[in-house]
Amino acid sequence: MTWSQADFIMLRQRVFTALIMAALFCAAIAYFPLPLLAVLLAILVGLGAWEWSRLSGWEHTLARALYVLVILAALGIIYVYCQLGGIPPRDEVQPLLGLACLWWAFALLWVKSFPHSAVFWRSMGMRSAMGALILVPGWMSSVYLLSFTDGEILMVAMVLVTATADIGAYFTGRRFGKHKLAVSVSPSKTWEGFWGGLAACGLLALILWILLPGHVAHIALASVLLITIMTALASVIGDLTVSMVKRESGVKDSGSLLPGHGGVLDRLDSLCGAAPVFALGVLLVDW
Repeated sequence: MTWSQADFIMLRQRVFTALIMAALFCAAIAYFPLPLLAVLLAILVGLGAWEWSRLSGWEHTLARALYVLVILAALGIIYVYCQLGGIPPRDEVQPLLGLACLWWAFALLWVKSFPHSAVFWRSMGMRSAMGALILVPGWMSSVYLLSFTDGEILMVAMVLVTATADIGAYFTGRRFGKHKLAVSVSPSKTWEGFWGGLAACGLLALILWILLPGHVAHIALASVLLITIMTALASVIGDLTVSMVKRESGVKDSGSLLPGHGGVLDRLDSLCGAAPVFALGVLLVDW
């Protein structure tokens, strides 16, 4: 597929915004303590919840604000229950991570059967619940990752996997894409792009394994590869799930806060899908 001038302008805008977000993200990870990072992530989730409230069908400003407050209250309850500000007990966190991964398995079934699946989740109540199931576990998993030894490295690695899957899919799909991945959900995505993204993540897994800190040298390459690929798959499901709801709601982007990217939710969707899978994988390999 040839590139037009508009494509290059859009790509330049996306790259510029992405570089700014990456710089802010790395600075926050490097210098802020865990409680402050949890608050900053909660603010991002709150912005995502505000955008999701519109996708859910809430029109009145007060109703949308109330939805955001409910989501933030859920984050506070999870923070206390799982002791995310200290050393979270594995027995408290692991079942929640498992349930989050199970939710994304259900979401995949809905994506595959869209638009017929919309009959199950079209109502405002179901779409509101979907927003909670996307945003709350994503936040919990991210804060939990930061509580690990070398949690900052893990968080960066998770974001890198998600970004690599997206970038690999974008360029491979632009160059070779012919067969649609989910035409009723996201017509621009192709199977060629999907496999290109996974291949890029496979290469990234090898690099991450080589760079593993000494105290986790016992983790095998196969484990790193499996976690990376499953995380990449979950990021795609997260993206497609939000795209599915946007299509049902008749909107292209969740917002316009991030030039070239859309809204905050348009950046959180993949990360919210990836975070529970990555966190559970890291937990299971005894990081």
